[in-house]
Amino acid sequence: MPRLSARVERPLAMTLGGAALGARTRAGLTQAEVARRVGVQLEVYGRIERGEMFPSVPTLRRLCVTLGIGSDALLGLDGALEPQGSRPGEARELRRLTSAAKGLSVAQLRLLHRLAETLHPSAPE
Repeated sequence: MPRLSARVERPLAMTLGGAALGARTRAGLTQAEVARRVGVQLEVYGRIERGEMFPSVPTLRRLCVTLGIGSDALLGLDGALEPQGSRPGEARELRRLTSAAKGLSVAQLRLLHRLAETLHPSAPE
């Protein structure tokens, strides 16, 4: 399989490394914890996070699962694929809201829904 040129690979590796660092920090994990969960050596994960190497596709998938971040975000594509007609950043903010809501109880979700309806009432049915 042809290798990406260093000119293309380095910026992509840097983007992925920065996103992985941010996601790891938000998750409150150490490099050692992520490396263990992903199944790579600590040194390898450190190189990925510093943008010195690009992970294989299976490792990229395990990174996404471990860090709780989508591959689009790790690859720097999350803002590039905004739905047509949406405001800049809207899709990203909806993903953040959805992620935050996943741990809520049913009662808390109902309250969140009421709050959202109050802030932006839907058209009468």
